[in-house]
Amino acid sequence: MALFGSLSERLNHIFSKLTKRGKLTELEIRTAMREVRIALLEADVNIKVAKQFIAEVSEKAVGQEVLESLNPAQQVIKIVNDELIALMGSGNAKLEVSSKPPTVILMCGLQGAGKTTLCGKLAMQLKKQGKRPLLVACDIYRPAAIDQLKVVGQRAGTEVFEKGTQAPPKTAKQAVEYANKMGYDTVVIDTAGRLHIDDKLMQELEEIKKAVDVTEILLTVDAMTGQDAVNVAQTFNDRLNVTGVILTKLDGDTRGGACLSIKAVTGKPIKFIGVGEKLTDLEPFYPDRMASRILGMGDVLSLIEKAQEAVSEAQVKEMERKMRESSFTLTDYLTQFETLKKMGGASALMSMLPGAGKLKLKDDDVDEKRIERIKAIILSMTPRERENPQIINSSRKRRIALGSGTSVQDINQLLKQFEQTKQLMKQLKGGKGKKRLPF
Repeated sequence: MALFGSLSERLNHIFSKLTKRGKLTELEIRTAMREVRIALLEADVNIKVAKQFIAEVSEKAVGQEVLESLNPAQQVIKIVNDELIALMGSGNAKLEVSSKPPTVILMCGLQGAGKTTLCGKLAMQLKKQGKRPLLVACDIYRPAAIDQLKVVGQRAGTEVFEKGTQAPPKTAKQAVEYANKMGYDTVVIDTAGRLHIDDKLMQELEEIKKAVDVTEILLTVDAMTGQDAVNVAQTFNDRLNVTGVILTKLDGDTRGGACLSIKAVTGKPIKFIGVGEKLTDLEPFYPDRMASRILGMGDVLSLIEKAQEAVSEAQVKEMERKMRESSFTLTDYLTQFETLKKMGGASALMSMLPGAGKLKLKDDDVDEKRIERIKAIILSMTPRERENPQIINSSRKRRIALGSGTSVQDINQLLKQFEQTKQLMKQLKGGKGKKRLPF
């Protein structure tokens, strides 16, 4: 199911009833707002936050300007969208940068929220911005925590500073000195977590905070824990005065309670969201884009950004040339699937398209395994067969099926699908106006 699928489905159902009615009465709007309130509470949104949200929306929605407008339902949806944005923060909260390098980021949170992996994801983000991050191992209690950070650091191509089981405040201080000496401009400190909040954990974090000049204190919370995540955030904030929150496992959260409540309860912005297991699956948090996705309007801006990251301008021009010359091959087809994978996979991209929620897509509808089968089939072909699929006869099909672990029927289906794609490209080429490929 898509991000916040349950909540999106409920809200779409409520608003679809309003759009069917044309003119709206105050009673109809208030009835709809009661349903929205129930939907928010079922999504595990903080009860005070839900109550305040409905009060704000209702006050604006029952005004004369809305009731007498030509399309009052759309006006109500716009008000809900604006209030959702206000609830989650006015805009993207960027990481603070120290005026005197290095910028020190202290990562904290409970065990199981994915904090150590998140350090690697954050390092990847920083490197994309041209930074030189250094990871610091200050979790000396959890078995293999230091080794795990080293593995994550290696995958992210980032050095890890560690001093074994030495006191974490001392290690943090030495790491900052090392960063200064070696020219690292950002230090990311991985700290110990606990299964639950205790005073010993907080004291150690406070000591690290005193030992080094911390620029950011980022709290990692598991979005799937809903209201518990909000309570954890409030407790950490009371003790440490966190500067921002990173929500992990958002791709598995169909409710959205934590995302909609944290800013309102703690006053601290969500800076990043974790949307998958890969090191590239960390995204800056944009309240306006999230509100749009919750209301089923998609997230086209994020989709464009993913496409720009996955494909260079030169590749786009080359693909346009192949379209013009009708020289699109199975090798190019394979490249398109690789691009799709880089962008997060078909399911992730579908969830960003406007109106995708109304399609009620199931996991089987966007079959990632089928895409892997197609790739296996193409990779089992010879270069000549990929360039000239018309030469693939019965014996070649049997050989390709054997090499890819598929059937001749699968080969036939792929070749038919490929021909349909080529026909579609010819139609696009022949259409009016200049067309641009999405990737």
